[in-house]
Amino acid sequence: MEASKEKKLTIAIDGPSGAGKSTVAKSLAKRLGYVYIDTGAMYRSVALRTIEKGISPEDKWALSQLASSLRITFVTEGEQTHVFCDGKDVTEAIRTPEISRLASTISKQKELREVLVQMQREMGREGGVVLEGRDIGTVVFPDAEIKFYLDAVGEERVKRRYHEMIEKGMRVDFKETQKELMQRDHHDMHRDHSPLKKAEDAIFIDTTHWSVKEVVEKMVRIIKERI
Repeated sequence: MEASKEKKLTIAIDGPSGAGKSTVAKSLAKRLGYVYIDTGAMYRSVALRTIEKGISPEDKWALSQLASSLRITFVTEGEQTHVFCDGKDVTEAIRTPEISRLASTISKQKELREVLVQMQREMGREGGVVLEGRDIGTVVFPDAEIKFYLDAVGEERVKRRYHEMIEKGMRVDFKETQKELMQRDHHDMHRDHSPLKKAEDAIFIDTTHWSVKEVVEKMVRIIKERI
């Protein structure tokens, strides 16, 4: 299924942490020859710069100004997608528990979300993109041709997150990982602006017992049926 021979679609993938969004989205984008955009990495990049510049997470104006000034790009090399912020590779730096917590905190702010949503819309306005996050199908691209919502049972999501951090050489505790993931779920689902929820027209996929390959194959079949 080559992108050049098909209509270039905007594909939205939403879901909670540990549902497999990033891995699946990257694999799907590669399969389709599309651009992969990790919107969560954009909030993480802002969180990283917030710490580096000593900006208060409560300073809405400063955060929105900071976000507006950043140039965030994605470069895929083989199986790895690198995140660059103002030309610097921040792929690993934005994946720490500290950055995760701060990204969740600042993502509640309407002003910041408006800035990043506009950036995301610019990135995907011509189609041929797979965007993953928590409000893609509901806010960023409510008219996306294809929307998916991924989820998995809580214990499985915690295991995935825990092993992901272990593989990156981080010292983490399973129970602490579970606590942080549950807190992140609560924050994402109950924030006032753009809360995490399934779009009414999104296709739900439970990834608990499925491999990445199986999920991607199912998505490709659905996409072929829709175009």
